[in-house]
Amino acid sequence: MSLFVGTTGVLMPPIAQSVAQSVTPIRNLGNVYGITIRGTVRSAVGNHFILDDGTGQVIVDAGPRWFHQINLQPGETVTVVGKYDDYDFDAFRITRANGEVTNIRPHGGPPPWAGGRRRWEQRQAR
Repeated sequence: MSLFVGTTGVLMPPIAQSVAQSVTPIRNLGNVYGITIRGTVRSAVGNHFILDDGTGQVIVDAGPRWFHQINLQPGETVTVVGKYDDYDFDAFRITRANGEVTNIRPHGGPPPWAGGRRRWEQRQAR
C-alpha cells in the first residue's frame, strides 16, 4: 500500500478509489461509511461548513482547525468523501471545483487528531 503526505505532513494511507464511486444526495444520507456528496458551501465557521446540494443541507466536519485549516468560502462547490453519523458528515477528503484535493483523515480508524492537540504534538515530537 502506498502512503501520501496529508496537509499536516503526516503520512496517511490513501482513500480507496472505490469509496468515491457515486454521489449520494444529501436528503438520502444514512449512517454509511465512505460515501460521496457534492454541493455548494452555504456558510463556513472554522473547519465546519454547511453543504447544500439542492436536495438538502448537512453540516460537514473537517476536523479541528489546529490540525489543519481548509479555508472554504461560501459559494464554493466541493465534493466530499466521508461518513454521515446522524447529525453531521465527517470529511475524509475534500475536492474543490478546481481539482485541489485536501486529505483530511484516513478512511478507517480514528482520526490523526484523536486524543487532542497535546497528544498529537507529543507523537510528532518522537
